[in-house]
Amino acid sequence: MFSPYYRRARSRGAADAQDHVALNVALYGASARRWTMTERGRAQLTRNADELVIGPSRVAWDGQALRIDIDERGMPLPRRVRGQVRVHPLGLCRFTTPLDAAGRHRWGPIAPCAHIEVELTQPRLRWRGHAYLDSNEGDEPVDRAFHSWDWSRASLRDGSTAVLYDLRPPPGEGADRLIAQRFSADGSSTPFAAPPRQTLARTRWGLARTQRSDAAVPPRLLQSLEDTPFYERSLLAAGLLGESVTAVHETLHVPRLVSVPVQAMLPFRMPRRT
Repeated sequence: MFSPYYRRARSRGAADAQDHVALNVALYGASARRWTMTERGRAQLTRNADELVIGPSRVAWDGQALRIDIDERGMPLPRRVRGQVRVHPLGLCRFTTPLDAAGRHRWGPIAPCAHIEVELTQPRLRWRGHAYLDSNEGDEPVDRAFHSWDWSRASLRDGSTAVLYDLRPPPGEGADRLIAQRFSADGSSTPFAAPPRQTLARTRWGLARTQRSDAAVPPRLLQSLEDTPFYERSLLAAGLLGESVTAVHETLHVPRLVSVPVQAMLPFRMPRRT
């Protein structure tokens, strides 16, 4: 979705998405902050039902866990990220839903409630915790269907995960779309009544963002993780389904993403190796 090379190739005609693949790794923290998203071509891609290999990195499903073997170089500072991540789903989920009126973009969690084991050698990190895994797919560029969106997920006391997806199409292209879904550990899901949308402070780059939170609980920024001209990721405190939760929150502003200045800057964070 973020590849400037794929966008450039599409501007010249039909383009092969499998010639524009990358493994994105983002680590946060003062001593271990890393970002990798090196794009590689079809010659460095191998895929089948159980395995995805992109250059020196590999993602494989062994029937019980998703194993991610990482061997990447960070950008814009060339620092290595090496090691292994294992995601253990508590239950696999088959929920999927269109994100746009035409159904050309779809989203669904694969493992909305999971455990994770992280063992990295570069930087040296080792920890376990809660995890979440989902999937987005589209049949067209993201700028044809969306102007912006706010997305968040939060773990609830019973171990379930609540997801809110606020999607806004380009001006004049229809109504906003809201998804509010609660996912249980066994993979089952039910919709819930979303609380009102509340305004958050703009980002350092001036992005407008919102978060749905119980009416009496204004959302509060806990930590900014990514703050870019077109995208932000953060941790928020909010109220959801009568609980106080910590939510992972993301905002995407599509006109900024496809703007000329941003497209010119992206290769510095997303180099290409063929």
